[in-house]
Amino acid sequence: MYGIVNKAIEELVVANFGKKAWSRIKKRSGVDVDYFISHEPYDDDVTYKLAGAVSEEMNMHIDQVMQAFGEWWILKTGKEKYGGMMAAGGNNLRDFLINLPAFHSRVMMIYPGLTPPEFKVSDMTDNSINVHYHSKREGLKEFVRGLLTGLAKMYQTDITVELLKCRDEGDTHEIYKVTWV
Repeated sequence: MYGIVNKAIEELVVANFGKKAWSRIKKRSGVDVDYFISHEPYDDDVTYKLAGAVSEEMNMHIDQVMQAFGEWWILKTGKEKYGGMMAAGGNNLRDFLINLPAFHSRVMMIYPGLTPPEFKVSDMTDNSINVHYHSKREGLKEFVRGLLTGLAKMYQTDITVELLKCRDEGDTHEIYKVTWV
């Protein structure tokens, strides 16, 4: 993953728990990087080690860590780093989710070596949509749930997110049903 991901984890921890907590987390993780460069690729293992160390240090389940990071990614990192692209995604949550499949095509112009996930949508109604998440990376299903709840907060929309299918249960990808009122 690119350094921007690891920097975002650091920013989330520092904002919520302080710099001392981040120092403890870095030590616990065994990640020996002083400063993450946004456009520099890092081994995925670095990100997973940091998330695991946050889980241990903060006594949080890893799913909670990943959900919180997904929300942070949308509400803080996404708005600050990709504000124009985020705004171009749509005027409401439904429109953004419908346009989500094209989003990473634009991000790939910024990060040419990116191995992005693929999103597809199906079963659209006036108050729900199924979001399909395809990725070579495993262990990010709760991060994606956090992305979805972060988008809902961005659009000030109350939602429920139901995981319909999951690779952990033998499916080929995750499917989330997002419902709003």
